Amino acid sequence: MTKLLTALLAASTPPAFAVIRREREATLDVLVGDVLDVEHLADIPLDGAEVLALVPFRQVRERGFAAHDDGAPLRCLVVREREQVAVDAATGLLPRHPVVVDDLRVDVADDEYAAIVRRVIEREIGQGEGANFVIRREFAGSTAERPATAVLGWLRALLEHEAGAYWTFAVHTPGLSAVGATPERHVSSVGGVVTMNPISGTFRHLDGPPSNDALEAFLADVKEREELVMVVDEELKMMSAVCPDGGRIRGPFLKRMSRLTHTEYVLEGRSTLDPREVLRRTMFAPTVTGSPMGNACTVIARHETTPRGYYAGVLARFTPTASSYDLDAPILIRTAYLDGDGSVRVPVGATLVRHSDPAGEVAETHAKAAGMLTALGAIPRQDDARGGSAVADTTGDASASDPVALAERNAHLAPFWIAPQPAAPPRGVSALVVDAGDDFTTMLAHQLHHLGVASRIVPWHEAPLDAAEDLVVFGPGPGDPRDAGDARLFRLHELIAARLGQRRPMLAVCLSHQVLARLSGLAVAPLAAPQQGLQREVALFGETATIGYYNTFTAYDAGLDRTPRHGLEIAADPHTGAVHGLNGAGVASVQGHLESVLSIDGLAVLERLVDGVLDAGARPAAVSRADVTARGAA
Repeated sequence: MTKLLTALLAASTPPAFAVIRREREATLDVLVGDVLDVEHLADIPLDGAEVLALVPFRQVRERGFAAHDDGAPLRCLVVREREQVAVDAATGLLPRHPVVVDDLRVDVADDEYAAIVRRVIEREIGQGEGANFVIRREFAGSTAERPATAVLGWLRALLEHEAGAYWTFAVHTPGLSAVGATPERHVSSVGGVVTMNPISGTFRHLDGPPSNDALEAFLADVKEREELVMVVDEELKMMSAVCPDGGRIRGPFLKRMSRLTHTEYVLEGRSTLDPREVLRRTMFAPTVTGSPMGNACTVIARHETTPRGYYAGVLARFTPTASSYDLDAPILIRTAYLDGDGSVRVPVGATLVRHSDPAGEVAETHAKAAGMLTALGAIPRQDDARGGSAVADTTGDASASDPVALAERNAHLAPFWIAPQPAAPPRGVSALVVDAGDDFTTMLAHQLHHLGVASRIVPWHEAPLDAAEDLVVFGPGPGDPRDAGDARLFRLHELIAARLGQRRPMLAVCLSHQVLARLSGLAVAPLAAPQQGLQREVALFGETATIGYYNTFTAYDAGLDRTPRHGLEIAADPHTGAVHGLNGAGVASVQGHLESVLSIDGLAVLERLVDGVLDAGARPAAVSRADVTARGAA
C-alpha cells in the first residue's frame, strides 16, 4: 500500500506528516495527523491515538536544569492516518531530483571551536565541574524548495546512502520540518521494559569501511574507551531513577555506519512509570550533554551562546497498547532542520574529556555533519557507488566480526551492573542519601537497596541537620569543596559537621569525602591532572580494591596516620599522600565512586563500610570480590 505516501507527494500543500524507518525494518511508516503544541511532557495527549512528539532541548528545564530558551515548541503530531510501505517501494516514490542547500557556512569557526574545547578542559573539567561535556556548533545554509518536498528528497538520499541508523525519518509540520538518520536510541519503554542505548567513541572512516588494524587501534584508544564508560555511568544513574531493579548492561557492540563507527552498550530494566514520566526523568542523553547532567546543562549554557532548538532533544513516538502506551525515543542528532523561510541548520557536537585534542574534536564535528550535508547536497558525494550497502546494518548483538578487544572491555567493569541484582532481605535499617548535585546518588541508593538498606534520596537543600535515619550517605557532586561562597558547598559543610557532632553513622563519597576531610583538619587541593573516569587499584583499610574515580580535587594526608580533628584513620597513596578514604567510629568516606560501573570492587567496599559505620566503633569486616560476584549471580 502506498496510497497515503502517494497523496502526500501529490499535494501542493500536504498536511503534517512523518515518515519513519526503524533500524533493520523492511518497511517504513507513513503517519499523517494534526499538530498540537503543549507546554510540558505530562501534557502530551495519550488519549488512545498514536502521538509523535518533537521534544526541544529547552524542555530539560522540567528537571530544573539550565537551558537557553528559544521558545521551540514541544510539538505533537496526533496521528489520524497511517500506512506501512516497503522501503524499496517508498524509495522509488520519493523525490529523485537533488534538493541542494546553498550558502553553506558554520556558526563557530574551526579555530574558535578549538579554543572553546581548550577552555572547557581547563575551566570546567580542570575545575571539577564534571567529567565530560558536549559543545555544539551548527552548519547552515538555505534552499528554495518547498519544505515538504525538501525533507522527502533528503530522506530518499539518506535511505539510499546511509547505513546503521536507529531511525531514518522525515517530519513536516507548519514552519518546522526535519530529516535525519540518528544512530542512537535515547530511551524506550515497551511492555514495561525500559531500554537505553549509550553510544560514544567515534571512529572516522570517510573513504569507506575501516581496516581491521585501524579498528583495533580505535578500540585501544584510552579516550574513546573512557568516553563510553562515562556515558554508561551517567545513563545508569537514569536507569536507577526509573527502574526499581536498576539497569543491567549488555554489550559492548559496534555501531557501524557509512562514514563512522561507534561503540555502544544497551541498558535494560523494568518500570511501571507512565512513559511520559520515564522520558522526563531521563532528559537528556549524556552523549549529547555531559556529566553530571545538571552541571553539564549549566556548562552548555556558558559556552554555547545560542539556544539548541531540537538538537539533543528527542523524537518520541507513543504507540497505544491494550492497557497503556509504548515509547520509542531516539536522540535528535545527525538531523537537519528546515524553517518555513528556507533556512537549513545541521547542528553537531563533540564529547570533550580531560585529554581531548582540540583539532581532533574539530575534525569529529565535521565527520558527524558529513552524512547529513552530503544528503542535503551541500557537499559532494565522494563515492556514489558505495551507496547504502557499503556498511551492513548492525544486528544489535555481538557478532563474529566484532574484534576480541571489544568484548574484553567488560573485564574492567563492575559485575554488579552486568549480573542480575536481586535485593537482599531487609535489614531493618534506613538510610538518607543526600544528593550533592550528582545523580550518582541514584546508583548509591540502588546498591544500598540491594544490600537490604531502605533508602530515600533528598537534594542537599532539603536535607535536615538532624536526620532521623540510621545512616546518612552524603553523595558526590561537582565543584571546588573549598568554595565557601557556594550555597551548596556551604550547606554540605553544615550537614556533615552536624552529623559528626551527633556521632551517628555516616558515609561520605567523593565531594562529600573532601568536605569531611576539610572538617577533620586535612588540606584539599587540585590534582595535577583530573581523574575523571579513571579506574584505579587502591588500598582501603587493609583491602585492595579496584575503584572508579571522578575527581579534580583531593585531600592530602600531610604524612599523618589519623586526621588532626576527629582522629579518623587515613587511607592514602603512599607516594603522593592523596587520601583514598577515612574511617572511624560510625564514620567512613571514600574518594572513589563505589557505585560506578568502573568500580569492580565497589559493592564489596560499600558493604563493609556500611557494616562498619552501623556497628559504630567496630572495624569493617572484609568482604571478598568473589563473595559479591557470587551474590550478584544468585
